[in-house]
Amino acid sequence: MKNLDPRSFALEKIRTTTREFEWNSGVSDAWTSQLRARLSECIGIDQLQMDALQPEIHSESQEDGFRKLTVTFGSQPGMRVFAYLLIPDGTTSPGPAVVCVPGHGAGVDALVGTAELDYQNQFALQFVRQGLVTLAIEPISFGHRKSEVDKDKGSSCLRDSMAALMLGQSMIAWRTWDAIAAFNYLSSRPEVDSNNIGIVGISGGGLVAFWAACLEPRYAAAVVSGYFNTFFDSIISIEHCSDNFACGLAKVVEMPDMVALIAPRKLFVESGTEDHIFPAEAFKAACQRAEVIYESVDASASFKSELFQGDHVFWGSQALPQLKTWLS
Repeated sequence: MKNLDPRSFALEKIRTTTREFEWNSGVSDAWTSQLRARLSECIGIDQLQMDALQPEIHSESQEDGFRKLTVTFGSQPGMRVFAYLLIPDGTTSPGPAVVCVPGHGAGVDALVGTAELDYQNQFALQFVRQGLVTLAIEPISFGHRKSEVDKDKGSSCLRDSMAALMLGQSMIAWRTWDAIAAFNYLSSRPEVDSNNIGIVGISGGGLVAFWAACLEPRYAAAVVSGYFNTFFDSIISIEHCSDNFACGLAKVVEMPDMVALIAPRKLFVESGTEDHIFPAEAFKAACQRAEVIYESVDASASFKSELFQGDHVFWGSQALPQLKTWLS
């Protein structure tokens, strides 16, 4: 009996779908503006309202080489962001800063050494030890921001993502909005030069870093680890968490073409040869597409990539020094 498999049906339907936006060398600034607006509509971020920051410092401690502040600040009305602000010792004037976003796991505690070492390799600590003011934010549905009803589970992603979709929004929008609020918070700090703020993320945090760089032009640079690929070869073809999806996204644009929203700003992407949820061959194809887009705006030096030997981990061997150079 034929035509009974919905998965095969969906994949073929998506594969043959004509996307609304496809980059070519003749696109104009109007094209990128239209794409940014269409993506904002698609994920529902155009519906969101920025709340007043009203930042609060809940604790402060002296660590080895930096001060660590536990902070919260406003994002959407009724929702605040939990974060750790790491300030290198000797910081005396406004300088570069970075927002760090974790992926699935223990949440932001894993980035700052409070939770057990995992695939993210405590990359917030790596950046602050390079002299960058570092804001490590907790994504909605993880760690300190898990829905109470799911407190005994690893995350509340499924429940919260479905609630966002029922509102005509998405978890992509909610977490990206938090990253924009994080930029606003860093900009308000006397230690930070608002013209030199980057964003870094791994996996689901890589999603946030990529989308924030696409939709928030004030970010000067982004490092995207374990996410940059094609939607079809990864998010659509391989089982992923519900927080990766938005209604109609497959009909709008492919991921590599979204880098036109970042160029000529700085972008570094990395992925592992054995990453089984973000395939290496699709990563290479996406990078080739990104290189062409960057070259078209005479900014080829602003796009860098690394395919390292390894699996789904934050690597950073080239990304970390490159981001420090770009922001400095």
